[in-house]
Formats: sequence, C-alpha cells, structure tokens
Amino acid sequence: MRNWLFEKTAILLFFCFFPLFCNAQSGYNIAIEMKNCNDTIAYLTFYQMDKTYIKDTCHKIKNGKIIFKGKEKLENGIYSLVNQNKSIAFDFFVDENTQNLKLKGDSTNFRREATAENAVQENDFFQYIKFLTAQNEKFINTKNQIKGLSKTDSIAKLTEMQKELELSIQEYESQAAEKNKGSYLGDFLNLKREKILKDIPKASNGRPDSLKVYQYYKTHYWDGVDFKDAVITRNPFFSTKLKKYFDTVIYKNPDSVIVEVDRIMRKPDQGSLLYKLLLAHFTATYENYSIMGFEKVFVHMSDNYFKTGKAVGTYEDDVIERIIKRSDKLKPLLIGSLAPNLFMIKASDRDKMVKMGFENAKTSAEVTELYYNNADQINALFYKLHDVVADFLIVVFWDVDCGHCQKEIPKLLEEYHNLQKENKDVKVFSVYTQQEGDKYLKYIDEHKLDWINVYDGSFFNNVTEKYDIYSTPVIYVLDKNKIIKAKRIGEEQIKPIIKDIEAEYKKAK
Repeated sequence: MRNWLFEKTAILLFFCFFPLFCNAQSGYNIAIEMKNCNDTIAYLTFYQMDKTYIKDTCHKIKNGKIIFKGKEKLENGIYSLVNQNKSIAFDFFVDENTQNLKLKGDSTNFRREATAENAVQENDFFQYIKFLTAQNEKFINTKNQIKGLSKTDSIAKLTEMQKELELSIQEYESQAAEKNKGSYLGDFLNLKREKILKDIPKASNGRPDSLKVYQYYKTHYWDGVDFKDAVITRNPFFSTKLKKYFDTVIYKNPDSVIVEVDRIMRKPDQGSLLYKLLLAHFTATYENYSIMGFEKVFVHMSDNYFKTGKAVGTYEDDVIERIIKRSDKLKPLLIGSLAPNLFMIKASDRDKMVKMGFENAKTSAEVTELYYNNADQINALFYKLHDVVADFLIVVFWDVDCGHCQKEIPKLLEEYHNLQKENKDVKVFSVYTQQEGDKYLKYIDEHKLDWINVYDGSFFNNVTEKYDIYSTPVIYVLDKNKIIKAKRIGEEQIKPIIKDIEAEYKKAK
C-alpha cells in the first residue's frame, strides 16, 4: 500500500484501494505507454472503502503499451495499474471526462515522469503526486542530515521541518482543492486536506485556545463531503478519514461512538450503496473491537439496524441472524450490566454429584432426568454467584488442562493474596469450565487455591454460553452489586480496576 499522508513523524505517500461498480454508458479506453516495462500482463484495479479488486486485465503488453477497454463506462474514482507481480505501478483518476485516457510514464520512476496527453486535471493530479514526493524527499534528507546531532537537537530539527512541510502541504492542497472545486479531483483533495482553524484565539490564560481549535476541527471535519454519493468511497482517503475520525477526533467512549455512528448513518440514503458500506464497516469494526467495553457499539448496531430491518439488502438473512444472535449473547455481559447469576456446585461437594450419577450421564435427557430426580438435594448444594458478599468480586473461568491457565492462575492467586494483605474486601469465584472433577480437585489441592472453587456439576448453567467463554482463562471483575466493571482482562489490570471501583464508592457516599 502506498502512503500519501503526512504523518506526525514522517511524510508518507499513502493510497488505499477499493472497488467500483460500473454503469452502462459509452465505454472506456485507457491506453498507457510505459518505458522500461518488462511485464507481459497488467491489471486495472478499482476501489471501494479499504479494499481493492480487479476491474480489467491486459493479457498482452507489447513495447510497454498497455490497453484496457470496456463497453461500460467506468465509475468516477481512483484507479491503479498493477503489474504482474501484483504491486502498484501507478495511480490515476477517472471521471466522466476521462473515460478515454492516454497516459505516459516510466515504470522506474512514475511519480516524476507521469503525464496525460488529453486530460488537464489528470496532469494536475500527477503534479500533486510529484509535490508530495518532493516533500517526502525533503523530510528524508533532513533525517539524514541530523544523524550526528544530539537527541534534543534532532527532535527540534525534525519538529521544525515537520511543521514547515505540514504548512506547505496544507497550503498546496487548499489551493488545488479550490482550483478544482466541483470536479472529482477537487472532491478528492477536499477529503485529503485537514480543516484547521487558522486564526487561533487566546484562552483566558493567554495561550492559544486548544478547545476552540478542536471544536473547529471536529465541526468542519466533514465539510464538503457528500454522503449522498457513493463516489466518496472510491476516494482513497475516505476510509482513512473515517477511521481517523473515530480513532482520534471524537471522544473514545462507547456512548460517544454510538452517537457519532448514528450521525454518520443518517447522512446517506437508507439502502444506498454508501449506506450499506458504512453499515458493514461499523458492524465489522465493533464486533471484535480490541478495547474493552466497545462491544456495546456492536450491540447497538444489532438492536437499531439489524433487528429493525435496516440491514436487509446489506447482508444475507443467515448473516443477519448470526449477528443478532451474537449481539443477544453479548448484551447481558456489557460493562455496567448486572452479571448473569450462576448456580454452581462447590468443588468440595463434587462427590455428592458423582453419587447422583451426573458424571456418567451421556445425554441431555439423562441429565434432565437426574436433575428432576434429585432437585431438592441439588438446590441445597447450589452456590450462587449473586449470594457472594464482597466489595470486589473476581470471577475467573478456566480449565486445568489449559496451558495459558496454568501460567495465569498462579499469578491471579498471588494477586488475590496481595489484595487481601491490603485489607481489600475481595473474593474470587473460580469456575472450572470442564467436568473432569479428579483433575480439578487435584489442582486445587496442589496449588492451595484458597478461594471459592466451583464447577457446573449439574450442567444447569451452560457456563461457556452464558458468559461467552470461547477461550480460557477469562476474568471478570464485579462490584458489590454484581455489576460488571471489567472483563477479559489480565491479572495485572485487576488492582487499577479495583482502585476505580473504590473511587466510585467514595463518590457515591
């Protein structure tokens, strides 16, 4: 992937690639003459969001001449010539006025050699690429020049050069976007450039008002972006801009993200291509998001788009059903929810369950019969999660034979003892997820697990489904009211979370 974005530590030439859909019109003819081209086959790729697909293939290249022809007009967007090694040779744009293009260049240095014989804006586009290339080279030269300087001087020099190049790029992009306003190239540059407040007012402390800068930036972030037209997804900067908005511009909190997702989803027409692409993007992004608590966004997507029929036409029915099912499983486990109760059997009572015949039961029908035949005894043995009294309750799901568990359970035990030494009212509800009782009891005895050791001895709970346990170990932290405060964390995160809960308790007094 070629970068065209100027980052805080370097200037990079960046490009994303994505697919186009074509409408029947007068067709296209893209003729490319490439010096120093040794390929025998080439591809024309087309783009949508952050993906790239093949639109056309030139199976015969003679003397560096590559021709792509089709009977259907190409959609507006950025296209790429891809060589036979599947790497990008160069990029160009196509709009309603450039369906018949004649491009020339040198495969060894296309960024400096590219020209279009019959398209003025195409040459403006190539000039922009050359400009960014030059800025990149300036930055690299500066980095090479400061190698002998001290760390402090190096950082100062790079920071100075960075600011200078940022301003230079911003100015170039602003002028080029204004010059090409109303065209595809203008829209392309509008998405790329940053909308930054130029005349920064002073805050009450006399310093530049950073809040005003942020508010302006956020308010004007999407200026000039037409969400009614799917052509913006064929701009290589759209998916990057979208990701940046949710990663760094808005407040990174599930509730804030939900507000912004809904705001973005209201922009395109429901059922339009852009609507479908955005729906798919947000759903996929937050289904398995890496930061704890953000599954709330995925549940919101399911409740407000999939369950209401707004996802019809975007996904197949079976996929919609899977997403809803997955969301319904996660919903009771969201941060801030009351933890589902568990009716477990203490490890020390395992012999009583064995006598009832549970460990020999082979079918669900046998288990059901055993349960009803021994209901009174079992109910008396149940140790309920919600009956545990503690300011801080750690619930851990694990398996004796799990290699990772064998490393983490001793660490958790040590942390538990450390918290007790600090006089924390903490308890551990240790749930063995399997049924091999002998192994479980042996491990408890050998490792002196002096916390609450339980397992699903009567198969009553379906623990792995109820708590979404698809790997072990899994740690949840609950407060005194059994509200989920954290989940899927490491033992090293427990103490800071307990500190946060304590702060909440003090605040509530």
